[in-house]
Amino acid sequence: MFQNCQTHETTPARETTLACLEAGIEAAVPKRVVPNTVSLEGVETNDSGGSDGSPRLRVLDTTYDLTAIDRILVLGGGKASGAVTAALESILEPALETGVLDGLEGLVVANAPESTEHVEVVVGDHPTPSEQNLEATAELLKLAEKATDRDLVLAPITGGGSALLTAPAAGLSLETLATTTDELLASGASIDEINAVRSRCSCIKGGGLARAAAPAAVVTLAISDVVGDDPSVIASGPTVTPPGTLESALAICRREGMAIPEAVVDHLDGNEPEETEIATDWHCLATTRTAIDAAERVATDRGYRTLVLSSRLEGEAAHVGRTHGTLAASMALDGEPLEPPAVVLSGGEVTVTLGDADGVGGPNQELALAGTLELADIDEVGSRAVLASVDTDGIDGPTDACGAIIDGRLLESAALPAARRALESHDVTPFLEECGALLETGPTGTNVNDLRVLVVEER
Repeated sequence: MFQNCQTHETTPARETTLACLEAGIEAAVPKRVVPNTVSLEGVETNDSGGSDGSPRLRVLDTTYDLTAIDRILVLGGGKASGAVTAALESILEPALETGVLDGLEGLVVANAPESTEHVEVVVGDHPTPSEQNLEATAELLKLAEKATDRDLVLAPITGGGSALLTAPAAGLSLETLATTTDELLASGASIDEINAVRSRCSCIKGGGLARAAAPAAVVTLAISDVVGDDPSVIASGPTVTPPGTLESALAICRREGMAIPEAVVDHLDGNEPEETEIATDWHCLATTRTAIDAAERVATDRGYRTLVLSSRLEGEAAHVGRTHGTLAASMALDGEPLEPPAVVLSGGEVTVTLGDADGVGGPNQELALAGTLELADIDEVGSRAVLASVDTDGIDGPTDACGAIIDGRLLESAALPAARRALESHDVTPFLEECGALLETGPTGTNVNDLRVLVVEER
């Protein structure tokens, strides 16, 4: 999975670090997740081409009777939606071959092509929505509006769907919505407040897809890229009730000092209040914890003591990195909270506040560098600790790297001033590239947030 593995796997600790990362990412890819969580039951091909048993679709612990279903529509979007769709087609093919289903069709908007036979996978642009995204989402909504009560809608909803599924409400433009989001972010509004506004300015977000597909039953198959796995936050909740109310969204836009475009305020002010909540089935097939658990199994099998620090870590990348570095020092010197050999795992989503800086980097790269700098002056620890942090989708910030792997030996005393300057100026990618510390995978086909592995060897 990782490029230039021979360069990175120079010690047992570094090899274990990469093995844990690879296991974590692979555990969350749709081709593994979907067959483990979705299955077709009661459909077996016999000599006459018919079916045996009571045909049903199982998603985790819930089953759906297919005897009342003529057609399955797959409608959704996000970075992993194409791969989820390909896996669904493979699972559902026997139902088509035996005549249990009359049809399988649909459309998803992803950021990479995928080979499918029945469902169209349209490649859109991410992170900035384009006309291609608008056209594909409009076509998706047209298909949803044609659904009947004899259809079952399966909705793959994954990270990246907020940009890939783009359908501004009547009278609003992409530029207006982008300005609104920027203003909300700059004001310090919470993610719930941001989604309360932008979900009500879209034809697909905030339950828009589910409303368009009524009266068909809608079953969401989500892969979470957000801390806490809130259904209304993942891809801005196309199949669930938006957070807050119309009145609260208007109140947010009218806060003192807020410069929300007038068109957005007028749109919200002219809407009718929501009367009912959206009733759909929502299943989360994979989360950050999926990746952490797989990584932990690798560490345990190799004889390491393990600790899951948290799957919900947020905050400034450098601060979280320094916390990991301090933890490594405590383990190596004092045996607390674990006696080495030990592996500490964590997940979540960290951020970088750039200010006036215009350097090149990513939050996972900053985290790894900041954590290792905490160890650079402690010779006994720096040679025994390895810290790696990656974004599981294979892209860390606006770079080709997914993250970085560093140990104290990479930071020779002569390199320490340059490392500190790189971190302070948020220009870490050139420094890490020169050190040979960048990790690259290319797009992984999944996205369950960040994954971090800290390995501390015994004395």
